[in-house]
Parts: sequence; C-alpha cells; structure tokens
Amino acid sequence: MSQPAMPPLLASLLDAPLPPSGIDWLDQVRREQRAAFAAGGLPDTRMEAWKYTALRALAQRRFASGDAAAQTHAVDTAALVLPGIAGPRLVFVNGAFRADLSRLDALPTGLVLQPLSQALQGDAEPLRFALSRQAREPGDAFARINAASAGDGVVLRVAAGAKITAPVQLVFVGAAAAVDLAWHARSVIELGEGAELSLIEQHVASGEQMHLATLVSAIELREGARLHATVLQHAAIGASLIRRSQLRLQARAHATVHVLELGGALVRHDLQAELVGDGARLDTRGVFMPHGRQHVDTQLAIRHQALNTASSSIWRGVASDRARGVFRGAIVVAPGADGSDASLSNKNLLLSPGAEIDTKPELEIHADEVKAAHGATVGQLDERALFYLRSRGLPLAEARALLTAAFCRAVLDDLPNEPLRDHLATLLLAQLPDT
Repeated sequence: MSQPAMPPLLASLLDAPLPPSGIDWLDQVRREQRAAFAAGGLPDTRMEAWKYTALRALAQRRFASGDAAAQTHAVDTAALVLPGIAGPRLVFVNGAFRADLSRLDALPTGLVLQPLSQALQGDAEPLRFALSRQAREPGDAFARINAASAGDGVVLRVAAGAKITAPVQLVFVGAAAAVDLAWHARSVIELGEGAELSLIEQHVASGEQMHLATLVSAIELREGARLHATVLQHAAIGASLIRRSQLRLQARAHATVHVLELGGALVRHDLQAELVGDGARLDTRGVFMPHGRQHVDTQLAIRHQALNTASSSIWRGVASDRARGVFRGAIVVAPGADGSDASLSNKNLLLSPGAEIDTKPELEIHADEVKAAHGATVGQLDERALFYLRSRGLPLAEARALLTAAFCRAVLDDLPNEPLRDHLATLLLAQLPDT
C-alpha cells in the first residue's frame, strides 16, 4: 500500500537546511528535533490542545526558508516606537537580526542583551540547558521545528541584584518578501536572584505578507526576581504566528504578564508557567480581539509545584465579523503544593452573529489547604446598556466601543506604564468594527 503524501507544509519545513552552528551538541539537538518533527507530523483536532484549531489550510502551503534580503528591507522606524518606552532594543526582520534598527549602545550595568547567533559564537555552554530541552508532547510539532530551525533569537540576562529601570524592547518584524517565508526565533531570558526587569515583546508588520513564524521563549526567574512583561502582537493580517512562552519561577519570584493579541490570520500562543519555588507568584492579563476571518488561539497552562505559590489570571476575548477565538486555561496544583492560591477568569464578547469563541477552563488540585477559583463566560453586549447610551445621543459604533473598552479595562488597569497603557487602549478601540 502506498504511503499518503506528505503535506506541503511538512515537506517544505523538512527540506529547509538546518542552520549550521559548528557546536556538536547543538547540531545534534537540531537533528533530533527535526527527526521528531518528521515522525510526529502536524497536530490535528483529535488532540485536546488543538481541538479548536485546525491546520488543514496551513498544511497545504509551502514556505521558503531564509530571507537573503532581510538586511535590506526598509522598515518604518515609527512602527518600532512605543509611548513610554525608550530603553535598549533588539530588532529582528523575518527572523534576522538587524543591528541598524536595534539600540544596544550604553547598556545598563548588569544587563546582557545580544542576538542568539552572536552569543553562540562566543561561549555557548551557558545556553546548553535551555537549547537542549526536548519538546515531548504529541502536539509539540512547532516547538520541535523551532528547536531545529531557529538560527537566531534573543539572549537576555540580568545579573543578580540588578534593577534595570528602562524597559527592554524585543521587536519581531514580518516584512514583505518575494515569496512566503518560514522563519524561526528562539529566546533565552534569565533573571538572577533579586533582579528586576521590564520587558516589551512586540510583533509588527512591514508590508503585506503571509509568512509563517515560530517563536519559543524560555524565561527563568531566580529567587526573588521580578519581571513585568508586556506582549503586543499586531502582525500582518495574512501572517501565521505560532509562539510558546515557557516561564519558570523560583522561590519568591514574581512575574506579571500582559498580552494583547490583535493581528495575524492564524495565531497561537502557548503560555506555560511552572511555579517551582515556595512563594512564587504569577499574574497574567490578556486580551485577544480577532476580526474578519482571523483565528486566535491562546493556551494558558500554570503549574503550582511548591508551597504557598499564587497565580491570578484575567483574560478577555472580543470577536467580530466571522472571526474565531480560542482560550484554554489550565491550572494544576501538584502534590505538595500546599497553600497555593489560584484564580482564573475568562470572559468573552461576541460582536456579530458569525463570530465564535471557544473557552475551556481546567482545574486540577492534588494538594491540601488550597484556594482556587475559575470561570468562563461567552455573551454579547448588554442591550439595555446600549439602549441607554444611544438614548443619550451616542451613535451605535461609539456606544459599542465605550462598552467594549469598559469590558477590557480589567486587563489594562494594573499596567504601570501610563503612556503605554493609553496606547494599548487606543489600539484595542481601533480593532473594533465600525458598526
């Protein structure tokens, strides 16, 4: 019996040459991860984590690897500027580091910030643990191909006790090219004991394109470290963007993560966190707002593994036109994680009859003296509130925008950078339909 034809996506990703490193252990990891990708294939909707995100259309596409013109693409620098953000900046265009767009001079004491490609040319051994981690779950296809194919990305380290006051900005630009590209980036971020950092991760478009990008971040917070991360995803409307963020928090570490998902055609973000030290805390806040025919899938997985850990997650979804949003929030309190406190809220609005949001909160508790709560809703704007606002003379679009802004406010209210907070609120309003 003949074997079924390999999907074009799988074939094009496997045909791409592996990035050579000249480092034996890294080249071996890349070969192993590519082999695992080839053997496992693409995930399908029979897998629980991919139940609501079908890849049939993406699987039929082919992508070229590498962009020979990445260093010469014109990028509007205004797109890289965010209000209230004026610190160090690392920029990648179609996965390639762009020194001319980056801002790496006069880095503050205690901060190391460089492209992964440069870090590997120096002393690669400190990166061995992070880059050798195996993606082992059945649905980990894109994490595997990222581990095999990412030739560049971010290395960011904050020394123990260092307080980095100016936010650090990481920018990933998808730029128009002669063909549809597949590009990959990998980030290794480490905060030493008692270190503090504000981090901005930005995904922007430069021209229309339909690239496939995968990004994987491994983020380690040592004892007592504090991280505030803001993720703004505003990729091109035709782009496919698949990301995984893996956080690991040691004792008394505290991470706060704000996420806005606005762009892209097919977008998926796996946000995974392990609270492995006593007293560690994670707060996540997020909004996904698909419109048109966008598909945005957020997978949140938090695992409490130590005493007296805490997590608080507030997520909002707003879908219009024929868009689809997916949210799966899973909290696990492992054996021995006594005294944990976990809460998860996901509320969603449908602004048109053709829009859809699928939400699934999950909670597993295997410890004692635990406080835990989770809930999810899907509904429409309050017709009585709309009627009241319209009776006061507000046009329908303005009334809907006002109520939607209030609905999303819980996600942005605790963002400490006021200029950035106002800018993000403006972007949310601009995403709303006109009627």
